Amino acid sequence: MSYQGISDFRSDTVTRPTPEMRRVMSTAPVGDDVHGDDPTVNRLQDLAAEMTGKEAAIFVPSGTMGNTIALILGVGEGMEVIMEERCHIFNYEAGNVSRIARSLPRILPSEDGAIPLELLESSIHTAMRVHCPPTRAICLENTHNLHGGTVLTPEYMQQVKELADRHHLHVHLDGARVFNASVALGVPVAKIAAHVDTMMFCLSKGLCAPIGSLLVGNRELINEAISVRKYLGGAMRQAGIVAAAGILSLQTMVDRLADDHDRAARLARGLGGLPGVKVDLESVQTNFVMLELELLTAQEFLERLREHRVWALPFSDRTIRFCTHNDIDDADVDRAIDAIAAVMKESVN
Repeated sequence: MSYQGISDFRSDTVTRPTPEMRRVMSTAPVGDDVHGDDPTVNRLQDLAAEMTGKEAAIFVPSGTMGNTIALILGVGEGMEVIMEERCHIFNYEAGNVSRIARSLPRILPSEDGAIPLELLESSIHTAMRVHCPPTRAICLENTHNLHGGTVLTPEYMQQVKELADRHHLHVHLDGARVFNASVALGVPVAKIAAHVDTMMFCLSKGLCAPIGSLLVGNRELINEAISVRKYLGGAMRQAGIVAAAGILSLQTMVDRLADDHDRAARLARGLGGLPGVKVDLESVQTNFVMLELELLTAQEFLERLREHRVWALPFSDRTIRFCTHNDIDDADVDRAIDAIAAVMKESVN
């Protein structure tokens, strides 16, 4: 289902609202959400809390804002938060940990987004020291963007939560694509959220809504989040217009994420054996395919790929990410496989 003849694999953020989303947006009952009386926003927040098994939820304009609010409330100024070294919060959120939440990020390595438990526990500062602030929180990411959409299991997350509880630490999940994890694991999203204190998830990625994310947690924390959202500039008035699309996305777009995963797997298999590229099939767990280049730089590869009207995203000088989503169909996958094969054949010759 290419748009204007282009197969756009750059991200699931490029998805366009469905015709039904546009219809419900145009007819949504609205109020003033700053006063808490937008009925559509309230309905979305109630639905998000119910689906994730949390007491309450707050609608925010972006995932970055949702994560920032969680850091402000869950860590504290001058305190330390542990996170994986390639996580989105540390690498792609404009320094929000230190610039806005005024906390110290402590980054730890992992193979696939799951920080080894022994390393995690040994890295916790349990009390204020002369040189080190105490650890107050742990951040996880599920699915993990820079590791290629890999999934953290509920069992691992439970172990992290038990560890955190022993040390009285807050656990936050950057769950921008947590519904992809839920579908890949075959478990309700509430089973994943059960092992964290707060969780952010996006509506505007694979779920196809145009705008918005939710932060979920206990009622006391979410009540505090209302004030934080306000001073960050995220309070909106007749936000029900966009919240309506979010409701529909949660009701109708979750199960179809399996189609995105199937297409990503098919794309990865189709690239196997091509000269000059490598794909780790085991890492293709959701809707990302990470392509390692041996003969071309990312810039050279993408320029040649665009000649075939196929777009993708550079992740490093030799790594390209392909992301499947609602606006990518089987024909787009076939076009991408053929285009990559043609580009690599030209580079070999």
